[in-house]
Amino acid sequence: MRNVLISFVLFFFIFSCSTKKESQNVILGADIALDCMLTSPIGDVPNNIYTVGNIEPTEKYPPFTKKLEVCGVTLIARDEISNDFMQNVGNTISDMFSITSDTDLDMQRQVIESLYKYKTVIPLFYGEDWNISHLEENSWDETSSSNSLCDIIMEDIPNQVMEVVEHILHHVTDVGLHYAMNDDWGLLSDSELYRVTNDAIISGDYDIAQYSDIDEEDVRNRVILQEYAYWIIYTSWDLRQKYGPAESEWSIMSRNELATKQSGSYDLFTRTIPKVMTCPGDSILNLFEQ
Repeated sequence: MRNVLISFVLFFFIFSCSTKKESQNVILGADIALDCMLTSPIGDVPNNIYTVGNIEPTEKYPPFTKKLEVCGVTLIARDEISNDFMQNVGNTISDMFSITSDTDLDMQRQVIESLYKYKTVIPLFYGEDWNISHLEENSWDETSSSNSLCDIIMEDIPNQVMEVVEHILHHVTDVGLHYAMNDDWGLLSDSELYRVTNDAIISGDYDIAQYSDIDEEDVRNRVILQEYAYWIIYTSWDLRQKYGPAESEWSIMSRNELATKQSGSYDLFTRTIPKVMTCPGDSILNLFEQ
C-alpha cells in the first residue's frame, strides 16, 4: 500500500547517513513498479497550465484540510502547516517551470500536462515526527490511491532547501518526465535514466546499499531510479555544496565533478532538463533558510 511505501521512503531519507550495508547485496533489477503514480491519465488539464492558485480549504484530499495548485502539482496540508511555507513551496515549483531562452515550450507543456493528467499530489507534514492517526488511515489510503503521490515534504527540519527541492523533483521525474520523456527519463529498464543509474552504481559513486530495507524488489528498483534522477538534477544545478547534504549515498558534490565522473548522467541532464525546467533562484530558496 502507498502509505507503507511513503513510510519506507521517509525512513531511509532520515537514516541513510547512519545505515551501512554491503553494496553487493543490492542490485538494480529490471522489474520496476509504477506503484506511486496513476497509470491512466484521468486528470483535467486547464487552458493555462502555468496557473498558480491560492491556498484554499478543501475536503477533496482527506485527512488534509487545505490545498494549493501550481503548474500541475497540488500541494495538500493540514492546518499545522504554515501558509507561508506552503506558498514558498508553490513558488519553488512555479520557478522551476519558468520560461527561459533554453525552454522548449512544446516539451515543457508535455511535462506539465502529464502532472495534471496523472493528478500529481504532494502532502506537506510538520516536522520529522509527523503521523497519520488510526482514524485517518482509511482517508489517507483513499487520497494516496486516487492520485500520483510518491513522497512528502516536511516543514521545519534540517536541510530544508534540499527537503523541498528533492521531493518536488521526485514527483516531477516520477510523473512528468516518466510520461512525457519516456525514452530518457522513464522508470523502465531500457531508458537512458536506467542506463546511467547502473553506470553510477557500478562505478561506486551511487551506493544503493541502504535500499535493501525495501523488501519488494520492483518498488526498490523504482526508488533507486527516482533517487538517482533527483541526484542528477540537484547536482547539475549545483545546489549541494550550498544547501547540503554533506554526506549521502551519492558521493559527487558539484556540477563539474558530475560532468567529469558521470558524463552520461550529465549529458542526460544537459540534453533534456534545461528544455523543461530551471533551477529555482536563491531569492526563493533562501526563504526556507530564514
